[in-house]
Amino acid sequence: MDTQSLQAFLAVADNGSFSLAAEQLHLTQPAVSKRIAGLETQVDAQLFDRLNRRVTLTEAGRTLLPRAREILVMFDDSRRALSNLAGDVSGSLTMATSHHIGLHRLPPLLKAYTQAHPEVRMDMRFLDSEQAYQGVLDGELELAVVTLAPVPDPALTVVPVWIDQLRFVCGREHALAGREELALSALSDYDAVLPGHLTFTRGIVVDTFARDGLKVNVSLSTNYLETLKMMVAIGLGWSVLPDTMIDDDIEILPIDHRPIQRPLGYLFHKSRTLSNAARAMLGMLDDARDQRARHWLN
Repeated sequence: MDTQSLQAFLAVADNGSFSLAAEQLHLTQPAVSKRIAGLETQVDAQLFDRLNRRVTLTEAGRTLLPRAREILVMFDDSRRALSNLAGDVSGSLTMATSHHIGLHRLPPLLKAYTQAHPEVRMDMRFLDSEQAYQGVLDGELELAVVTLAPVPDPALTVVPVWIDQLRFVCGREHALAGREELALSALSDYDAVLPGHLTFTRGIVVDTFARDGLKVNVSLSTNYLETLKMMVAIGLGWSVLPDTMIDDDIEILPIDHRPIQRPLGYLFHKSRTLSNAARAMLGMLDDARDQRARHWLN
């Protein structure tokens, strides 16, 4: 099995389409079909069913899928290990981050990194933190800088870099605005706008209420914190937002409750050989973590 055929197989499986796979790989559709046909000949099994323009994996295809991913990860890992011997910080760095971290935490670090290592080609992907976690686990991403899971997967190395202080907020004209003190239970009487159901941040907030025997009435959800802030500002509900996003459009609610925090940081797969480009990025992230620690000590 050659890696090009396996890449074509994964592209078709992930996209559910030969034409979309061709676009992803920058090939013609006949070229993708030829690679799949060659792979099917090698394994002596049909890998896809093509019914009414739908492309689905056969049982053989489903069996091959995780093994194909493992083979390509091992191939990339070996290539990185050999490239690292030269000591150069170059090549490609496939890294994901959330929109919030990409806007509010990473810009100075990315600027310094690209200036220090101009030979690195950044493949930066903006994903929900949960998607980025899975991408690192699957071997599609070398690094992710995201909101950290409350219980990390043991296959990952997870390092906190920053801590977001989350504040309860509402719009200036909301019924809760202007109060001098509020119990956490008061928020249960009003609609909330929060990140999506399966997000780490939503889980942190809901668990905070659950520990006090309270429920959260979520009326609207979006994973983009900037959109959440807009919805809060126009009065659609209360929410929780990081300190970095608080401005005159919204009001911090004086909730009599311990602060809610969420850790932000980086993660990579323990079994993966990191490129020199990735190690250089981790060095800068560790410096940012150390600077934050010194700031709190002073």
